[in-house]
Amino acid sequence: MSTTNTPASPAGPTGPTAAERATELIAELTAQERRLVLPRFTHEDAWALGGLLVELARERDAPVAIDIRRGAQQLFHCALPGSSADNDAWIDRKRRVVERYAESSYLVGTRFRAKGTTFEDSSRLDPDVYAAHGGAFPVTVEGAGVIGTVTVSGLPQAEDHAMVVEALTRFKG
Repeated sequence: MSTTNTPASPAGPTGPTAAERATELIAELTAQERRLVLPRFTHEDAWALGGLLVELARERDAPVAIDIRRGAQQLFHCALPGSSADNDAWIDRKRRVVERYAESSYLVGTRFRAKGTTFEDSSRLDPDVYAAHGGAFPVTVEGAGVIGTVTVSGLPQAEDHAMVVEALTRFKG
C-alpha cells in the first residue's frame, strides 16, 4: 500500500493521477474497515491481539510501540526496542483521529489528500493533538459500532496501517 502527499496531477503514460490513486486507496481502506468487524472484543481479546502484533513486529525487527484501547481504557501497550516516547505521542494523536471520525487514521488522512489538501491544513484541528497518519484503526464490534482503537507507531504510515490490518485479519480469521 502506498500513498502520496502531492496534489493531483494529470495522468501520463505512467499511470493514474494522485487523486485517482487516493480514490482507489480510499476504496481499499473502506473495504478493510467493513471486513474487520469483530463479533466481540474482551480484555482477553485485546491481550491476544496485542500479542499477535508483538509477534509480527518482532519477526520484522520493527521498532514500534503498540496500543489497544476500549473506550478510554488502555487494555494493552508494548514498546519494542528502537521505539521511543515519540511513538507514544504519535499513538495518542492518531488514536484521537479514530475516536473523532470513527475511521482509521490512514483513511481520514487519505480522504483529505484526495481533495488536494492535507488534514493539517483543512481539518481545523490542532496538529499537536490530532494526526491523520496511518497506524490507528477502529475496533468495531457487530451491533455496537466502534468501541476502541488499535494503534501501531514507528514505521512509515502505510506500514503501520498494514501491520494493524494484518494482525486484525489473522485475529478475526
